[in-house]
Amino acid sequence: MDTSPTPAPDADRTATSRTAADRTATRRTAASRTATSRTAADRTATTSRTATSGTTSSAATSRPGGTSTGSRPGGRGDDGSASDSDTAGAGGPAPNGRRRRTVLLLLGLAAVTSATALVLGLLSWAPDPPEPARPLTVAEGERLAAVRVTNLRDLRAGVRVTAGTGAARLELVGWVDWSRSLLYLDVGGPGAGAERGLVQQSGPVLVIRPDPAAVPTPAAPPLVPPTDRWRLHRMAPGAHLGPVLDLLLGLAADRPEVMGTAPPSGTRWIARETVAAGPLDVIQAPLPIGVPAAGTAPGIRGAAKPAPGGPARYWLDQDARLHKLVTELPTAGPVTVIFNRADRPTLRPVDALGGRPGLPRALTDAEQRRLDRLPVRLRAQRGATVTLTVPTGTDTNLRGAGWLSWTARTAYLAVSDLGVPDRRTLLRRDAAGLARVDLPAAKAGGGTAEAPARPPLPPPAGAWRATRAGGDDLGLLVDAAVSAGTVGHRGAAVRVREDITAGRTVDVVESGPADARLRYWIDRDGSLRRLEMRTDAGAWASLDLHPAVVPRLAADPRRSAARQSAPRSSAPRSSAPRPGAR
Repeated sequence: MDTSPTPAPDADRTATSRTAADRTATRRTAASRTATSRTAADRTATTSRTATSGTTSSAATSRPGGTSTGSRPGGRGDDGSASDSDTAGAGGPAPNGRRRRTVLLLLGLAAVTSATALVLGLLSWAPDPPEPARPLTVAEGERLAAVRVTNLRDLRAGVRVTAGTGAARLELVGWVDWSRSLLYLDVGGPGAGAERGLVQQSGPVLVIRPDPAAVPTPAAPPLVPPTDRWRLHRMAPGAHLGPVLDLLLGLAADRPEVMGTAPPSGTRWIARETVAAGPLDVIQAPLPIGVPAAGTAPGIRGAAKPAPGGPARYWLDQDARLHKLVTELPTAGPVTVIFNRADRPTLRPVDALGGRPGLPRALTDAEQRRLDRLPVRLRAQRGATVTLTVPTGTDTNLRGAGWLSWTARTAYLAVSDLGVPDRRTLLRRDAAGLARVDLPAAKAGGGTAEAPARPPLPPPAGAWRATRAGGDDLGLLVDAAVSAGTVGHRGAAVRVREDITAGRTVDVVESGPADARLRYWIDRDGSLRRLEMRTDAGAWASLDLHPAVVPRLAADPRRSAARQSAPRSSAPRSSAPRPGAR
């Protein structure tokens, strides 16, 4: 039996408490060493916390029940919050927060500094001074000399033109075809006047389709031009449009300009600009020698003259293509032309300018047979109704309607002049020749000047006057139409193109002597659908034929008028023939 004394309960509890406190202190000391290796500030804080922890552990031994605060699960204090030693040992939020604030402060300072530098730079920035004007280099001079050749090589371009200022300003939109010396434009602006509407010019011949009700701002014309209301036009003296049209057509040539050893006076390189098409050189130079000036001859305008106006500015690319031209022309004022080099449709001249282009060639055997048999075919048809359009003289535009009989070799038409809309000229062509009479429109069938009605039957009595056959364009065209039923073509014939009229496909065949060429529009059945002739004004007159039953045309109105005006005699008539009577 063990007789050693039994330790008192209080002593055991005290020893157990001290052992737990020692273990807690050991753990906290290890944590303190780990934190000490980070920063000097952390070492100071850790030492303070370790001392505090030691005091807390010593005090724990005197608590009733001998329970230590550090021995609680999870390392939390009495109030359930994390202890300071655990927070410090995990590298708590205080050092990280200070670092974040420091980084944010540095970034903010950098942003403010950059913004300040940017503002100061913008306030003190100035563009580089432009390169001063200088003489042309050799390459630039060669490009300037090749401008008109390049235009001819490129064939066509879209154009937008502004000419003049204020109430006299013209605006033009459309195309120029340098290869065929053809313009097709819509004319607008406050100064358009009588030329407002569509305009086509082929060489010296100008035709317009006036539209006084058109909006002031022009738009691109329709690629297929309207077929009606076109008329030969004479530009009024001092008109602004003439010099502009001549300038556009004059910007093409088949050989470069001759620059000589030194460029013309005033030729300078001005600046460089960049547009969607690429870099352009702005060059100041006179307009090319030979650009037509505005002429005064009606219908046929302009002759080659030295360039009008002052120096021009050219915007040229590296391939000698002209993209913009600014100059000043007499009577027209300042002119700006902008070229669209990518807008290059094939243009179709109106019928008064010869119609759309073709590829002339020799006739096939079938085409030659149809042309040779044309007189027989026309006599078999007997007759047709006709409508005619004759741009002739200076600015005379005739319209007509009537009948033509190939069996009787007679034509009878009512003809109007657009310049005199309330008058009509009745024209009769028969075996005796041509006769005409002028009457008010109401007595000559009526209708409008653009579309007159057919003449009255029987022909009214009046001061019919005989005219020489072939004395003018109208007489020549009517005489050629009547003769087509009896006389074949003269001279070599070529097929100009295929076309369509009145819904029928035709071959346009040109025949006759060089100074009197005729165009026969013959359908595939051998019928003549149109006859065309070039007038003295350089335009094309046309007579359209529609096979039909022709009414019986009355006797020669000149003989009827002569019988009515002859004095009556009471003497008996002699049955013997008069001398020379047939």
